[in-house]
Amino acid sequence: MWRRVAYAACLGLWSVPVSALVLDLPGAARVVDTRTEPVGSHAFATGPYRDGALPTLATEGAFSQSAFHLSDAALTTLQILTPLRDQLTSDGFQVIYECDTVECGGYDFRYAMDVLPEPVMHVNLGDFRYVTLRREADGGPEVLGVLVSRSLQRGFIQITHVAPADADALVPTTTSTKTPDLDNLPVTAGDLHEMLEATGHVVLSDVEFAPGSSELSTEDTATLIELATYLRNNPDRHVTLVGHTDAVGALDGNVALSKRRAESVMAYLASGLGVPTDQMQADGVGYLSPLSTNLTENGRTENRRVEVILTSTQ
Repeated sequence: MWRRVAYAACLGLWSVPVSALVLDLPGAARVVDTRTEPVGSHAFATGPYRDGALPTLATEGAFSQSAFHLSDAALTTLQILTPLRDQLTSDGFQVIYECDTVECGGYDFRYAMDVLPEPVMHVNLGDFRYVTLRREADGGPEVLGVLVSRSLQRGFIQITHVAPADADALVPTTTSTKTPDLDNLPVTAGDLHEMLEATGHVVLSDVEFAPGSSELSTEDTATLIELATYLRNNPDRHVTLVGHTDAVGALDGNVALSKRRAESVMAYLASGLGVPTDQMQADGVGYLSPLSTNLTENGRTENRRVEVILTSTQ
């Protein structure tokens, strides 16, 4: 189910003397953060990352960048992006550049982009798509970039928009993601807590580890914050965090490494996000329960993970 949203009017960003930018977003989508500047600049990608550089189109004008979370985890990145792109082209925008993960340039493309921080915008390095579009507006060109990705729990959309500089721009207050307010954090219905209670386990898909490492690459991810909120709000619930590895190396070493990964997650949930330690325990199973093939780098990355298992029986 998709809903029609007047993007600029809905967010209270600005009004421009052109036809309203109206998008149909998935019905379960919600805006989680927005940053705006009355006059700002942004470099939109116009080609893949190659030879150490990303080709871009430099723009200046009324700037907005917003992130949306989609609680429908069944949608692929292509299913998320295609209707948005088609709506925009019907509204007069022309596609300058479009790509998916490998065509974009993978890791290098993502980190050359201006992306809102985790957990506001999560980019799965094995599954994302991007498009830059442009149309002529009163006062100058209007350029828009759409970045979409997904985890096992939800989809993510980032929309970056630069309009003519004489457009009216308002700067709303945005929510910091550096030190989340756990007592007032909005939790999307149908996400981690419902999946955990319905299936008994959830992969913390935005918690990533480098090969051979048990150190969290990012701490305040969407799933960790939601898990912390769930456990703090439900003190009778107990979970086991189970670490996993890829198949590189011996089983004994990987079992030990996977347990350290689970312990790292548990330690941060306790010290960083305020979850009582008596609601959690940690263990590891090495490479014995893969999510994907160990024959590819993307598969091995997906297998290096921590899952949360609900151990409460009532």
